Amino acid sequence: MPSALPVLYSFRRCPYAMRARLALVAAGQRCELREVVLRNKPAEMLTASPKGTVPVLLAEDGTVLEQSLDVMLWALRRDDPLRWLQPANGTLQDMLALVATCDDEFKPQLDRYKYPERHADGGETARERGAAFLRDLEARLARSPQLAASHATLADAAVMPFVRQFAMVDRAWFDSQPRPRLQAWLSGWTASGIFERAMHKYAPWKSGETGVDFPPSP
Repeated sequence: MPSALPVLYSFRRCPYAMRARLALVAAGQRCELREVVLRNKPAEMLTASPKGTVPVLLAEDGTVLEQSLDVMLWALRRDDPLRWLQPANGTLQDMLALVATCDDEFKPQLDRYKYPERHADGGETARERGAAFLRDLEARLARSPQLAASHATLADAAVMPFVRQFAMVDRAWFDSQPRPRLQAWLSGWTASGIFERAMHKYAPWKSGETGVDFPPSP
């Protein structure tokens, strides 16, 4: 029987799940959040989505959303009080193209940079390849305070978790680079109230229990 609220399976540190939670907070979309431990994935999540990755959202009507961007669009199309789907620079399709570049080109380099022992071309080579995407973001931020407007949009929320992860690999190196706008943008996001609410820490969900009411109050 469908839940009274959408159910979100999430893992706090996963950047894909993070972007989904950010959009849910921005939309004010309540859900039942079930924090999972990835090494011990609940059977309920695997039944709904055999791919076994987060986020997974079960809508009230039983629809299953298995991709983070789909969760973002689902929430923001229900309500978009912060105008995350309304870029000033370009269109929604342009924002989605930037997110695709992040996911398809930047994320593989991030993985190689973060885990060089797993990849023959990891380490500094991957860092330099990933830096090309960071230079593009710096150029975008020279035109506006956020990636697609003066206000935050889907593009910022979808890309930021991956830039944050890239920066955390070697923070001294990241901070030493001549990208002051990108560094300020990242710092602004991680210090924001919306990020704090999205990253609220919860105990792992146990089968048979009710998840927590998300998002938390401001």
